[in-house]
Amino acid sequence: MSTRTAFLKGHGTENDFVILPDPENALDLSPAAVAALCDRRAGIGGDGVLHVVRSAAHPEARSMAAEAEWFMDYRNGDGSVAEMCGNGVRVFARYLQHAGHVAEGDLAIATRGGVKHVHLAKDGDVTVGMGRARLPEGEVTVRVGERSWPARNVNMGNPHAVAFVEDLAHASDLYTPPPFAPAAAYPDGVNVEFVVDRGPRHVAMRVHERGSGETRSCGTGACAVAVAAARRDGADPAATGTPATYTVDVLGGTLVITERPDGEIEMTGPAVIVAEGTLDPEWLETAPR
Repeated sequence: MSTRTAFLKGHGTENDFVILPDPENALDLSPAAVAALCDRRAGIGGDGVLHVVRSAAHPEARSMAAEAEWFMDYRNGDGSVAEMCGNGVRVFARYLQHAGHVAEGDLAIATRGGVKHVHLAKDGDVTVGMGRARLPEGEVTVRVGERSWPARNVNMGNPHAVAFVEDLAHASDLYTPPPFAPAAAYPDGVNVEFVVDRGPRHVAMRVHERGSGETRSCGTGACAVAVAAARRDGADPAATGTPATYTVDVLGGTLVITERPDGEIEMTGPAVIVAEGTLDPEWLETAPR
């Protein structure tokens, strides 16, 4: 990284991120450097890093540049690369608006999970088209301590195991990844959601995010939960022609998820820019690379 690196801090339903504007993809973002930035005691602190790059300047996004000017190069808090982050996309869009790159209305953002279409509303909420869910076949089980539950395998561009439980406290502390079986279901690890009912088409969840531990919110996880709840409840918009909307409470707030008859899933929720500044050059020189 350069000795004078701008950053911002933002969150979506308290899923928080370090935002690094880098239009020309000039920063050296090693996994160790990302982890240092996300460290809540020795760094800025965050569940992940939103690396803001023009699609044309990033080798993984050049093929999407004609459709989306900006690429969300997302990194988990441990420095690993992730395909997508639903809350991150909303905060990414809010940053682009904050920086004057876009205005209210519609825009497209490139991600490793494909191009995502976003709407910035006047009331401050951000709606993201999250794509279609895939529901791989096969039984999956997740376990915490002596308890185990069947889980629904849902892929939102990244993998999820959704387990319906009687009490969210049964998920324990979620510091470590809950064991799952069979191992072949998720060869690269998985995000695990524990879900309880709050009312008609209203659920609450806790989540262990792969590479980050328990987070206050997970956008792709909320989408996976809504799809799993809909199928459990006998709702399939593709079959009925009627959209299915679920309210999903996360620890950091509330998201509204709608699955349309064409399979597209839309997520609506807040996105906030909290602060901005410059990383201290001395800290940058001594931070891990």
